[in-house]
This record gives sequence, structure tokens and C-alpha cells, in this order.
Amino acid sequence: MSKARNPIELIDRYLQAVRFWLPKEQQADIIAELSEDLRSQIDEKETELGRSLNEGEVEEILRQRGRPVLVANRYSPQQYLIGPLLFPIYRFVLKLVALCYLIPWILVWVGMMLFDAAYRAHQTEAGWFGAIASAWGSLWLTALIAVGTVTIIFALVERAQAKSRFLENWNPRKLPAVRDANQIPRSGSTIEVAANLAFCIWWATSMSSHVILNRPEVRIVFSNRWQYFFWSFLLLAAANIVLAAVNLSRPYWTVPRATLRLASNAAGSALFCWMLKASILAELVVSDTSTARTLEITNAINLWLGRCFPIALIVGVVIAAVDVRRIFRAKAPRVGLKQDVAASVV
Repeated sequence: MSKARNPIELIDRYLQAVRFWLPKEQQADIIAELSEDLRSQIDEKETELGRSLNEGEVEEILRQRGRPVLVANRYSPQQYLIGPLLFPIYRFVLKLVALCYLIPWILVWVGMMLFDAAYRAHQTEAGWFGAIASAWGSLWLTALIAVGTVTIIFALVERAQAKSRFLENWNPRKLPAVRDANQIPRSGSTIEVAANLAFCIWWATSMSSHVILNRPEVRIVFSNRWQYFFWSFLLLAAANIVLAAVNLSRPYWTVPRATLRLASNAAGSALFCWMLKASILAELVVSDTSTARTLEITNAINLWLGRCFPIALIVGVVIAAVDVRRIFRAKAPRVGLKQDVAASVV
């Protein structure tokens, strides 16, 4: 590429490069404005120096103005795949996808590898490196599909928002009321009391015997360990009724009550996980079905219950994490948001 012969030619080449990146319908107006601005800047510099600028000095002015593509971008209307209005929501949804989908996916895979011998043997047929590589590839494919789906949805919403501006039409009066995080809705406590009471009645009347179902066509019998589970779950439900009743009369979380909720949920999760691994189904009799076949079904049910252990464990850990967070939140000093807002307004 030959070097410009004079400063005027250098400016023309610069304007031509900027024009290339501009929308066609705006090229003439923007180039005229930019040309006038550049020539005014050069005239001021020449007046200051008392002479015409040489090619190097014009080159420095153009360098300070910026690359042609960047200059054109400043004049062009800003376009986004996901704009600043939707981006905070988009980022929040991606965090939810990671928390509620990708992380559980990893935890379930780890749990299956640790606690399910058949699954572990199948995955490690080609060695542990192959199993990890396969899981890593599946994870990335899952993440790509999840993130891609969310991005496409938000990009479509962004296009709709750019045309109709529907997200900018809102009413401050419709904002949710200020709520204390430690406040317990009485409706929730009422439902909890009713649900646990109904569970206790059904549990005591229908599940007290290890013979769960005894009909001519079907007979289901649990193992002798069932009595431990029966009384434990019944006591936990009764304890939850008492705790919910206290929350109903004093509808806010305190550290002792939040700790009791953690203990109750942890005990319930531990019992449920133990029950899944305890081969709880001892006997299954179905009319017109051979003993060998019902034994296969019994073993299959116990096997699949055991395979659900990792999922139950993960759910229990998540519930415990929520309970621990509630305890720390109850420990924090209670600061009234409404008072803070009023003070700032005054």
C-alpha cells in the first residue's frame, strides 16, 4: 500500500474507511459531520502553529480520533444481543441454571459413582480417565444446551423490548411490599400444622404394621426394621406440629427455633436415606405371579430404592444448607428496612 502524498489525501482515506462501517442511510450525514470536525481541528492546530500541518501531524490527529471501525461504532445506534436492561436478569437466570441444574447434575453423577456399584462398573469399563472424560463432555454439552437456550430466549425478549419498550412501562405502586426475611407467614404455619396432623393420623392408622397391604390379590410386607422408621417419622411429624404451632403464635424465626428446624429436617433426611438403603421391602405376593418372579420384582424395587440414595442425600444437603442460612439470618441484627428508607427520605 502506497503512502499518502499529502495530509488531505490521508484524511480522505480515513473518511472512506469510516464510511465502510456506517449504515448506508446515515453515511452521507455522518461523514459530512466528521469531515467538518476533522478539518476544524486541523485549522485550529494550524492557526496555533502558524503553518500548515505536515503528514505526520495529521496522522497523529487521526490516531487520536481512533480506528475507523471504533469511530463508526460511536455514530451507529447501539445494538445488543442482551441489553443493559435485561442483562442483570439474564445473569441471575444463568446462576439459577447453574445452581438448580448443573451443580445437581454433577452431584448426582458423583453420588452414583460412589454409591452405585453397577453404575460405577459400567462407567469405568474403559478406565477412570475415560469415565471422567465422558462425564466432562456430557457436562459441557448439558451446559451449552442450557446456557444457549436461556440466551436465545433473552435475545428474543431483547428484540421485542427494543421494538415495543414493554419493560419500560411499569408502576411503582405494584412493587412487592417490604418483607422481613425472618417473618413467618401465618398461612404457611397453618398449612404446616394441618398437613403434619393429617400425616400423623394417616401414618398411625395405615402404616403401623409392617404388613402394609394384605389383600387376596396383593400382599406387601416390610422388613422388621419398619417399626424403627414408623415411630421415628411419627415423632418427627409430631415435633413439626409443635414447632409450627409455636411459629403460628410467634411468627418470626429465632435462633433456637431455626436450629430445631435444622435438627428436624436433618433427622428426617437421615431416616429417609437410611430407609432407601435398608432393603425395606421384605415380601411381595401377587396373584397369578410366580414366587420367583415376585422375588425378582422385590429385589428390583429394593435395588432402585437404593439407587435413589444419592438424590435423596443431595436434597437433604440442600435443605440443611437452607436451614443453616436461616440460623445465620436469625442471628443477624434485625434492622428495619422501612425505618431506613424513611430516614433516608427525611
